[in-house]
Amino acid sequence: MNIMDFSVKKLAADAGTFLSRAVQFTEEKLGQAEKTELDAHLENLLSKAECTKIWTEKIMKQTEVLLQPNPNARIEEFVYEKLDRKAPSRVNNPELLGQYMIDAGTEFGPGTAYGNALIKCGETQKRIGTADRELIQTSALNFLTPLRNFIEGDYKTIAKERKLLQNKRLDLDAAKTRLKKAKAAETRASQLNSTRLEGDNIMIWAEEVTKSEQELRITQSEFDRQAEITRLLLEGISSTHAHHLRCLNDFVEAQMTYYAQCYQYMLDLQKQLGSFPSNYLCNNNQTSVTPVPAASSNVIVPSAMASTSGLVMASPSNLHDLKECSGSRKARVLYDYDAANSSELSLLADEVITVFSVVGMDSDWLMGERGNQKGKVPITYLELLN
Repeated sequence: MNIMDFSVKKLAADAGTFLSRAVQFTEEKLGQAEKTELDAHLENLLSKAECTKIWTEKIMKQTEVLLQPNPNARIEEFVYEKLDRKAPSRVNNPELLGQYMIDAGTEFGPGTAYGNALIKCGETQKRIGTADRELIQTSALNFLTPLRNFIEGDYKTIAKERKLLQNKRLDLDAAKTRLKKAKAAETRASQLNSTRLEGDNIMIWAEEVTKSEQELRITQSEFDRQAEITRLLLEGISSTHAHHLRCLNDFVEAQMTYYAQCYQYMLDLQKQLGSFPSNYLCNNNQTSVTPVPAASSNVIVPSAMASTSGLVMASPSNLHDLKECSGSRKARVLYDYDAANSSELSLLADEVITVFSVVGMDSDWLMGERGNQKGKVPITYLELLN
């Protein structure tokens, strides 16, 4: 029975406090009550925390979209994360494309030019898929997780203490209002003619003023204490920014590693397929130019693109000189080449053949000779020797 009485009293007290806060909040909105303003420093800290929370959420969500464009996959990963279970491993798009290319190349025949090229492209796509998977895992661990921990941990604590500060402020302003009303009533009672009844009223209001002043001191103390707690938490936002900066550097490094890997993979593939920067490649007797990536200190130039001692790359200029002269030159084969018909000569990488020009031949081809074998060879597969 005593426990029940205590529960009812506590419930009634909580209801009274809630009603008092609601009335105070409504009167403030209507301009009928004064509001205790927070000091400028605390207001700036609150604004900084709110701004940090908003932009952290936006950056985090857009990073998730960047790393995983499929919304259904993101939802599935979110559900597994909430269930504290590991999401099933799935094949990503580059890996799937790579597997299709490999299967198609196997079907067409690895010995054919197209089939062999498909297999090489497929293997490169699968390597890119692996690099993409590593980027997602590294970024999730070193970048997304710290941002999410701030939103779901530190900022939730800040929001909780901020709400408590708001309630303490409402209690303080409500106490100020009650004291103001009690003093006004005491003044009116003292201004009336002194009678026994009016004297009793003066005593009642005097007691009410004393009680209100005591309540105001308590609420002011609680408000000041909560303001200090909130301020200490908010000042930690600067440390949060420093931590997120380190995480951002980790994310940039992961991206740099990923793009460098992809670039190197594609350079290697380009070399295998026989089309490399600065040279013309042949496709159905039509010439096109492969753009050269801009050189910078952060780009690793493959050895196939660098000049080698004793060798001269088969650039358009020296090939033009060869076509203008009537003599022959030795050339090293850069890549394997399967002859498309009987007029062409099949090539093996690193072998040395003799090449010479023939009047009227297409500008992208030379005549190659290996022992008793002779046939047309594409100039982009050759490296002229001094």
